[in-house]
Amino acid sequence: MHSVSIQNLDLSFGAVDVLKGLNLDIYDGEFLVLLGSSGCGKSTLLNCIAGLLDITGGQIHIKGNNVTWAEPSERGIGMVFQSYALYPQMSVEGNLSFGLKNAKVPKDEIRRRVDRAAEILQIGPLLNRKPAALSGGQRQRVAIGRALVRDVDVFLFDEPLSNLDAKLRADLRVELKELHRDLKNTMIYVTHDQVEAMTLADRIAIMKGGVIQQLASPDEIYNRPVNKYVADFIGSPSMTFFDGELKGGRFVMGDVNLPTEGYDFTGGQIDGKAIMGIRPEHVASGRDVEDAAYRTTVTAELVEPMGSDTLIWADFAGKRLRVRLDGQMKIADGDQIEIGINPAKANFFDAASELRL
Repeated sequence: MHSVSIQNLDLSFGAVDVLKGLNLDIYDGEFLVLLGSSGCGKSTLLNCIAGLLDITGGQIHIKGNNVTWAEPSERGIGMVFQSYALYPQMSVEGNLSFGLKNAKVPKDEIRRRVDRAAEILQIGPLLNRKPAALSGGQRQRVAIGRALVRDVDVFLFDEPLSNLDAKLRADLRVELKELHRDLKNTMIYVTHDQVEAMTLADRIAIMKGGVIQQLASPDEIYNRPVNKYVADFIGSPSMTFFDGELKGGRFVMGDVNLPTEGYDFTGGQIDGKAIMGIRPEHVASGRDVEDAAYRTTVTAELVEPMGSDTLIWADFAGKRLRVRLDGQMKIADGDQIEIGINPAKANFFDAASELRL
């Protein structure tokens, strides 16, 4: 069953089209992440679902009800903002209960919901504190708790962790994943952080220019990006791309001639101008080179030790190829290293349309 259904959604500000004929069905209990760079329309889409923006065309259904023109309070959603949006003069308990009091929820029911949210989010000892006395992570827990007490089916998160430091983001990311596992509510989460998207999502919708480029599982998006934009956006560091030509079962770029046997072409093997993309972690090194379809030696022009692994930059076919190595390998600038490329780990795109081949 679809928890949220968006049909032919348009949103324009004057002559500027922000969202264009967007269709999206979100399953009951799903954790869906809207991912994209700044200005792609992901937060705008979330605000349309929440009722904070009036759409230009299309319809929005939540739990089978047409809420296209319903007020935000009538949509059965709870929203968590990037800025926490807590009332500074109120205690944590006051922030959690304020909306319920305005909705004239009975006092005993308010107490039950506040206690439940405090227990789930482990903020019971903080109920009497003011927001100014809380850390960033504690404030974000309270903001999540304020949505949680509404006891709704759909939760909307607008970049809730972006104001936190890296360690705290990682800790709260785990807590959010556990929260979804325990509550089993539908959650729609906006972020520009691909690590958050890959670790939290059941499915990811990658957006560009108000259009969903690909909607799929993290595994599918990582291993089978639908176009060059998605391939370049996902992965850190991103893929290295090479311009060349597919010819008779091989990819030719200058003096380099790679076999493509083992690659799963979407529509069958074709010839013509193409782009090959390869991720740093998919370039074979060490013992794995022995099984590679293509092998060569490159010079490490730049070495970035990262502890668990090491990233090197090397010239290959006129491009700076990124290669991820085991962190225990001792590599220095100027060292020679043997690498290999397996076509099954590469990605090929049409040179004109940039769609996956």
